[in-house]
Formats: sequence, C-alpha cells, structure tokens
Amino acid sequence: MGKAIALSEAMGTLQRNAPAIGVFVAGDPRIDAASRERCQNICRMVADVLAARVKLPDGSAAKVVWAPTLVDGEPQADAVAKQFQDAGVKALVCAPDTWAFPQLSVISLLSQFGADTPINFTCGNSGPKPGVVFAHAVNGAIMQYGRLTHLNVGTWPDTGLTPQMTGGTADALVDWAAAAVTTQALKGRRVVVFGHDSMGMETALAHIIPTRKQFGIEITRLDMKLLADMLAKKAYKAEELKALRGFVDGHLGKRLVLRDEVDSGRFDQSLALYLITRDLLKDLDAIGGGFMSQLEWGSDLRGIPLPVADAMESFFNSSFDHNGPKIPLPFATEADVQALLTMIFFSSLTGGAPPLFMDFRKVWEPWELQALAKKLGVTLPKGEAWAEKGLVDGDNSGSASFDWAAQPGASVDEIMAQVSMPLADPDYFPGMGNSVTFVSPGGLEGIAGRLMYSSLSGMFAMSWDEAATADVPEPMATALCQATTAAWPHTFVVPKYATMYEYKHYPPANHLHMIQGLSPARLEYWMDLNNVLSVCDWAARPRFVEGVDRPIPLLYLANGGENAAKLMLGRK
Repeated sequence: MGKAIALSEAMGTLQRNAPAIGVFVAGDPRIDAASRERCQNICRMVADVLAARVKLPDGSAAKVVWAPTLVDGEPQADAVAKQFQDAGVKALVCAPDTWAFPQLSVISLLSQFGADTPINFTCGNSGPKPGVVFAHAVNGAIMQYGRLTHLNVGTWPDTGLTPQMTGGTADALVDWAAAAVTTQALKGRRVVVFGHDSMGMETALAHIIPTRKQFGIEITRLDMKLLADMLAKKAYKAEELKALRGFVDGHLGKRLVLRDEVDSGRFDQSLALYLITRDLLKDLDAIGGGFMSQLEWGSDLRGIPLPVADAMESFFNSSFDHNGPKIPLPFATEADVQALLTMIFFSSLTGGAPPLFMDFRKVWEPWELQALAKKLGVTLPKGEAWAEKGLVDGDNSGSASFDWAAQPGASVDEIMAQVSMPLADPDYFPGMGNSVTFVSPGGLEGIAGRLMYSSLSGMFAMSWDEAATADVPEPMATALCQATTAAWPHTFVVPKYATMYEYKHYPPANHLHMIQGLSPARLEYWMDLNNVLSVCDWAARPRFVEGVDRPIPLLYLANGGENAAKLMLGRK
C-alpha cells in the first residue's frame, strides 16, 4: 500500500518559476558511430551556447540541460522526456544533424509535455546525413495538428566531429530561447495594483481573466487606503528612510526643490511610500506593480490629498536605489495595467533592462519642427532623423526610470547628475510632493510599443516599432520641453518605420513604453509563443525583413498568415 508524502513547510528555500531548457538530438539507429558522436557533440554545443547567453527575467542564467542519448525511437523518447521532466525542463530544443523518423522520435517525446511547451528546431544546412531534411519533415508533421513550432535553419560545417555554429545561427537560437524562458517563467506570477482604473482610462483596465488565460499572470488588487494607513502608521524602518533620503540629497543637492520643512516632510512621505510598497510587493512575491494616484490619492480636495508617488515609481523602474544595484521592478503610474504588462514583458525579454513609461504626448512633424526652429532663429541639422522625420516628446509625471537619464553603462553618479526633482504642479496635485525630471540622451535604441486588448477577439495585441532617442541641441530641446510640461522627464523618440502621421493616428493608448536591447526577432518569438497579435503595419515596413525578423512559422503560412492563424488559435 502506498503512503502519502508530506512536503516541506519551509518556504524560504522555494525557487519560483525558473524553467530549464532541454536540448536533444533526434537520431537514426542505422547511422555509424562517428555520426552518433558528432550528433552528441552538436547537442552539447547547442546547449553550451544557450547556457552562456540566455537569461531569465531577473537577469540570472537560465538552466540548460542536454541529453547525450540520441532519440532514435520511442524508448529513447520516453527516457529523455523523463530526464527532462525531472530537471524542470519547460522549453525544448531539438538540434538534428541526421535523418530521423518524426513520430518515433520528436513527436513521441513532445507528446509527454504540455501543449504550451515551446519547441525549436535548430540545424545546420548539411548535406551528408541531412538533419535539415528531418527538420522540415518534423516541422511539417507537427504543423498539421495545429501546434506551433519554430525552425532555425542555420549554419555549421557539414563535416568534422566538433562543428561550431555561426554567430547568426546562435543569435536566432538565443532570441527564441529568451522568448521561451520568459513565457514560461512568468506563468503563475503576479502583479499588485493599488486602486482601480485611474481617471476612468479604459485602456488602463486590469483585464483579469484574459491576462490569466493568455499569459498565466495573476493580478492582485489592493486598495490605496492600505498604503495611506501604512504611511500614517509609519510602517517602515525610520533608519532606512533616513538612508534613502540621504541618497537623494547627496546626489541631487539643490536640484531637489524644497521651500520649507513642510515640503521636506511631504517628500519624506513619498520616499516612505517606496519602502512600504516595496515590502508589500516582496511579501506577495510580485514581479510588478501599479499605483492609481489620480484622482483620489493626491488630487481630490474632498479628501486629504497626499504627496505624489513619482520618486517611488522611478526607483522601482530603475536598476539601483539607496541599497545599490537591483533588478528593475516594472511599476506603472496611473494603475495602467496594460502599461505594466508591456513593461514586464519588455524588461523580462532582456533579462531585466530598465523600462521607460511615457505619455504619448506631443508629436512633432517635420513642418512643426521647422516652424519652431524659424521662431528660435536656428537651422535644423541636415541628415538627422529627428529633424527630417519628426519626433515624439514622451513625458509623464511618474514611472520614468532614472537609467534613461544617461547612456547605458553610466554610473549611478553620472545618471543622478542629470536628474532633478522640482515641486509638483499644485493645480493638478494639491497634495504636492516632488516630480522627477530629466532629458534622455540621444542614441538610445530599442523597441517602443504598447500592449492592447480587444473584446472583439478576446486577445491582446502589441503595437510596436524599432525606435531610437534623438539628441536635440539647444535651444530646440528646451523649447520642446516647454511646449509640454517642462518639469517632467522628456524622451524624444524617433520610430524607425512609422511616419509621424501614422504614429499620431495609430497609438492604442495615451501611454507609450520603450526598452533598450530588445531585438524585433526576440519580441516576435515572444508574441508567437503567447499568441499576441503583432501590430506593426507601418507603410514603410516590409512584411518581412531578413536578418531582423524571425522566420515566419510554418503554422502561420499554412493558415492564411500570422494574424489569421493567431485568431484561429485564440478560439481554441
């Protein structure tokens, strides 16, 4: 008779959602010993590339395991599948170098994993014992029963026992793997949002059930009264608040604008709010948060307006605070949950890069920039994309990561030297406190975009484009800032393909988000694995950009195109 086993009650040693990648090779029992050794070496080579480069959302190295056993048939498929399951494998990479039999090998192994397990086929374009022929066979076989796969036909030498893949092959593999582990690592995680949908912004809604179904992410909702009560109770360590205030004072000096002790006390409340909220998010093991603020927290005179949370939000989204380096914890102002999800996905795909939250504020078309330059008596520079194409002035009173005040690799001292904290606008924020402001430098490159949801499809979509920040010289930069809200952060964004006419007519919301270090291919792999519709229908962007986009999955080609296939999958 069996006996039930009690699990440990110790919670401190638990490791949450750290999916491993399993690498294996499908084989043919008829191949010679040298070919089998080559297959094993290729399997190890692929695993080593992944282990060296793939990061989990928190920036730690992903666990990668590989199987020396060639999956020749059902017994080997069963054995390797069990080894992978015991190792916590949640994403699969098959690296074939010879012919094999799809149903006897890969399909038998794959059937022992959940239908949402990502699988990738990476092979060389080899001739002698063509793994590429098998890759096409198994990719087509799996497509027929409606399962998504990704094929990476790369390059490594046709002969030799220890071939090495090319850089391009490795890049494509790593992009897919980063998307796969991000997808799997975020399942079962949660975010914490304080307050309801801010200012009645329907684009900020917490779509709880669709988010749970499509991404596996849970949304915990707490009332802002809890934060107000904890502030009143001083539910934080006084010594840590002193250290945090000292950190800000030491870096900003007079750029922290305070008129008197009342202003100083309000700013301390804003910093205390960071410590309180940080501890709440840690207790709930959250991967992100959001704070409603307007109107109830700091603007409604029927109550007691409290200081703005701008400093808190900036610290959360930054790679450091008074305790030193940290992984950014995406945090959305105005309880904008779709902004929060966008920033979580962007940051997670890069292993923890700081996300940027902006208002989609003033769109400057070329003719408007020319008119402003004429008024200022300056000449726009020739050959500069922002001057010839136009730009978006992205700024918002909260959530701006401090990291975006300087170039990548800058020290904390260099970053904070660019930051100021003026007093909040008393008309909008009678609770006062301090805003955060800086102007982002030019040359910051990445993806700018925004997640959106539609009840018509019941699915999420991502509006995105490659983008770079503009280095606008004086006096133009100051004039651009003064045309919106000078006391808030400003990032001048230039999309790669979208025209300013398109950009100002197609945004899905009033907020825009940007991340550095995210390639289009990696984002596209992630959208595939999460069945997110891709919205990048800019007139100047080709349907497929070789060397930039990921190869379109066969499942999409066989079912009317990417979005048509995703809509079908969304109905399953």
